[in-house]
Amino acid sequence: MIRFENVGLRYGMGPEVLRDLSFHIPARSFQFLTGPSGAGKTSLIRLLFLSLRPTRGLIRVFGRDTATVSKTELPTLRRRIGVVFQDFRLLDHLTTYENVALPLRVLGRDESDYRHDVKELLRWVGLGERLDAFPPVLSGGEKQRVAIARALITQPEMLLADEPTGNVDPPLARRLLRLFIELNRLGTAVIIATHDIALMDQVDARRLVITDGRLEITR
Repeated sequence: MIRFENVGLRYGMGPEVLRDLSFHIPARSFQFLTGPSGAGKTSLIRLLFLSLRPTRGLIRVFGRDTATVSKTELPTLRRRIGVVFQDFRLLDHLTTYENVALPLRVLGRDESDYRHDVKELLRWVGLGERLDAFPPVLSGGEKQRVAIARALITQPEMLLADEPTGNVDPPLARRLLRLFIELNRLGTAVIIATHDIALMDQVDARRLVITDGRLEITR
C-alpha cells in the first residue's frame, strides 16, 4: 500500500528531521507510530498523508511514485486516506451530522445518497443521539469520535490517527481502540501515532519507533 525507500526530509536549509527511512505499510495492516516528542512523528504523518514531499528518496502510495503525482491528482489519492487530527479540526458552526457529512458534500454527493450512511456511522461510534449537537457542547471524547467518523465516512483504505486517545480517559481510550481494531478487521489499514505505552500493549501490532529522525520497527 505504501513504501518508503531511503527517504529523508528537511525543512528549508535546516538539518534533516527524517533520515534514511525504509519501510512499507501492507494493506489491511495495523501498526502504531511512536517515539519521543520532537522525534519526527508529525513529519512522517504529513508524508504519509501526501501533504509533504520528501527531500530525497522514494515514496510509493497505492502504486504511484509521489514524485510524479501532479497537484491535480493529489486530492484523488488523499481521498483514499482518512486522517484523525490531534486537534479534531471540527467546524463549530456545523452539527455533528454536518461535520461528518462534510467530506461527502465537498465531493458533490447528494444528501439523499449518504444521509443513512452518516447516521449509521455515528451510531457505530456511539453518537447516534448527538446528531444535532454542535462541537462547543460536546465533550473531548465525543469530539474525538466525531473526528473519527468524519475520517471514515469516505471509506478510506488507510486511516492515520494522530494521538487519538490523548484527550480522553482510559476507559474511553480503550473504547476508541476497539473501534480502530474493528475498522481494521473490516479491511482498513490503521496507523495510530501515540505516546501511550499502555494502549499499545493491548494490541499485538507492529510498532514504528521514531528516534532522532530514524526509524526502528519492533513488535
